[in-house]
Amino acid sequence: MPGFKLAKRLESLPPYLFAAIDKAKDEVKAKGMDIISLGIGDPDLPTPDFISDVLCQAARKPVNHRYPSYVGMLEFRRAVSDWYKQRFNVELDPGDEVVTLIGSKEGIAHFPLAFVDPGDTVLVATPNYPVYGVAVGFAGGEVRYMPLLEENDFLPDLDAVDNDAWRRAKALFINYPNNPTAATAPRSFYQRVIEKAKEFEVIVVHDAAYTEIYFDEADKPLSILELPGAKDVCIEFHSLSKTYNMTGWRIGMAVGNPVLVKGLGKVKENIDSGAFQAVQEAGIAALKRGEPYARKFRDIYRERRDVVVTALKNIGVSCRIPDASFYVWARTPDGFSSQEFVTRLLRQTGVVVTPGNGFGAPGEGYFRISLTVNNERLMEAVSRISKL
Repeated sequence: MPGFKLAKRLESLPPYLFAAIDKAKDEVKAKGMDIISLGIGDPDLPTPDFISDVLCQAARKPVNHRYPSYVGMLEFRRAVSDWYKQRFNVELDPGDEVVTLIGSKEGIAHFPLAFVDPGDTVLVATPNYPVYGVAVGFAGGEVRYMPLLEENDFLPDLDAVDNDAWRRAKALFINYPNNPTAATAPRSFYQRVIEKAKEFEVIVVHDAAYTEIYFDEADKPLSILELPGAKDVCIEFHSLSKTYNMTGWRIGMAVGNPVLVKGLGKVKENIDSGAFQAVQEAGIAALKRGEPYARKFRDIYRERRDVVVTALKNIGVSCRIPDASFYVWARTPDGFSSQEFVTRLLRQTGVVVTPGNGFGAPGEGYFRISLTVNNERLMEAVSRISKL
């Protein structure tokens, strides 16, 4: 057999965090142990029936069996524009400022190909969703990480980056509500980001996939595009995955600065053939009629959050009370590194959580719990953690 060798861009990659977790989980499960999986952020709640019904009807339309538009159906992009207006009071031109994605991960991964040249520096706030750094690396860019620390409410210290680094930077990746820390960002932070980006001509890439998983109606997470001047420098990625429990459907959107949106669209023209139109029709229904269901899901996650936070504190595990997302970011018990704790927990108790350092070096000493099982299983998981 020929000795085929992977490209250097793949050889240099660490194992994808969640693929490695799945592999370890399967090994333990094969031994007969009951697994409680709190690792990957994949909602256990079903997609609302009305969305599935629209998909079934749309899938039978012959027009949807042909190649879709590379940048998405205009009707879907209009629905995104209408939703942004209703939710954030942000005006978007569906023709120039919205592009349909095959899930936000796809768009985030492709975006650096449109604007990052080999050798360009990209600032990435970390701990972070691993795709940001990987995508920059695939485009030949160099990542400079900005630590998110608990003492700074898990916001990057923009002033800790010297002016020379800002001048070299092509883009900045931020994500709020944040995965994995569950932190939220105030308006003042976004304003400072926009000021820095304008001063140094830096593209702001905001991953906003979790804005609809929040627990205080009076303090809803913001879109960065709500702030004056944001559209001059920003592209924002969003998704239907978490809001409506549609992770497997692969439908999302990028919105904002028309040059940035069109650049991403140009990459997509040459790499993929667009999202299945039947899924886009279902997405339109979700955006127009899904808010009552999203409210019910938030209530469920709020209850789960309270169960886990209370139970962790009762066994002496420190964690912040998250204001948004369906994650709890907790400190590992004394004497354990993140990886040691997670590995022992899985092999001895069958509970799967994610090591904090898997999201970046500042995540060492933490682990992430996904609130994606019911209350009974969450209580059982914390009980098993206490025994370890």
